Amino acid sequence: MTLDPQTARYLEELRALTALDGPDPSIAEMREQVDAVFPVDRLELPQVRDLEVAGPGGPVPVRLYRPLPPEAGPLPLLVYLHGGGWVLGGIANTDDTCRALAHGAGCAVLNVGYRLAPEHPFPAAADDAWAVVSDAAARPGRYGARPGALAVGGDSAGGNLAAGCALTARDEGLALAHQLLVYPVTDTARDTPSWSEFGAGYGLDAASMARFMDLYVGGADPADPRLAPLRAPDLAGVAPATVITAECDILRDESEAYARRLAEEGVPVELRRFPGVVHSFFLMPELFDAGAEAQRYAVARLRAAFEDAIAREGTAA
Repeated sequence: MTLDPQTARYLEELRALTALDGPDPSIAEMREQVDAVFPVDRLELPQVRDLEVAGPGGPVPVRLYRPLPPEAGPLPLLVYLHGGGWVLGGIANTDDTCRALAHGAGCAVLNVGYRLAPEHPFPAAADDAWAVVSDAAARPGRYGARPGALAVGGDSAGGNLAAGCALTARDEGLALAHQLLVYPVTDTARDTPSWSEFGAGYGLDAASMARFMDLYVGGADPADPRLAPLRAPDLAGVAPATVITAECDILRDESEAYARRLAEEGVPVELRRFPGVVHSFFLMPELFDAGAEAQRYAVARLRAAFEDAIAREGTAA
C-alpha cells in the first residue's frame, strides 16, 4: 500500500485541523468540525428546493436538485443519503456532491436530512430513509421524477442506509433502478483486516466509528439486515449495484465483501477500489483527483442504470 501524495497532504492537514488537547470532543464539537471540513464552491443548478417528507418521527427535510428547469419534463431520480456515522453530517455536507451527481447524471437528486443518533438511535435513520424512497416512488410528480427510474445511493453510513433501502424495496415489491454504495458500512462486527490496518491515522479512525456505531445501534440486534446488510440471509433480487471503495479505509473489506455477496447471489454489480486514498475522498474532488474520477464513474453508472430502467419501462408499456 502506497499513499497517494494528495492523500498524504490531506491527512497532514486533517491532523492539524482536528488536533485537540484534553478529553475527546463531544458530539456537538465533532459536528462543528465536520461542518468546517467541507467549505466548497457550489455548482449552480436551474432548480434547488427545500421540501419535507412525512416520516414516522415527523417531517424529514430533503433538498431537491434538478439539472434542468421544470418545463424540461420528468427526470430519473436518485435519493442520496449522507455519511457521518449516523451521528454527524446533514444535507449541507453533501450539497456539492448531490449537485455534481445531478448535473453529471442528468437526474434529479433528493438529499435526505435523516434523524441522527444519539438523539435518535436505530431505526430512526433507516425509517426516515425509507420514508423518502417510498414517497418518491409513490409521488414522482412532486419531484419532477420519471416513474420507474428511481435509484438510491449514499456514502459510508449513508451507503448503509441505501443498501437497507434496497433490501426493503425488494421485499416491498418496489423495483429500483440502481443502488450506488460508496464505501458503505455493511456489517457491525468490526473485525476485518482493514479495520485493523487502517484503524488510526487514515481519516476515519476505528475508535470513532465504533463509538458512532454503538450510539446508533443502541439496544438493537446488531445482525438486523438494516444495520448489517452483509448479514441478510438473502440478497437475491435487490437492485443492481455499484460499490466504490478506498484502499486505505477501515470500511474497505466489508464493502467489498458485500459486493462479492451480491455477485454470488446473481445481482449485477460492479466493484471499483481506488488505490492510495482514504475515506471521504469521493466527497472531495477538489482535493483528490481520484475523487473526481470516482464521481465520473458513479455518474456513468447512474446514467447507464437509468437508461436501462427507461428502456424496460418502454418495453413493458
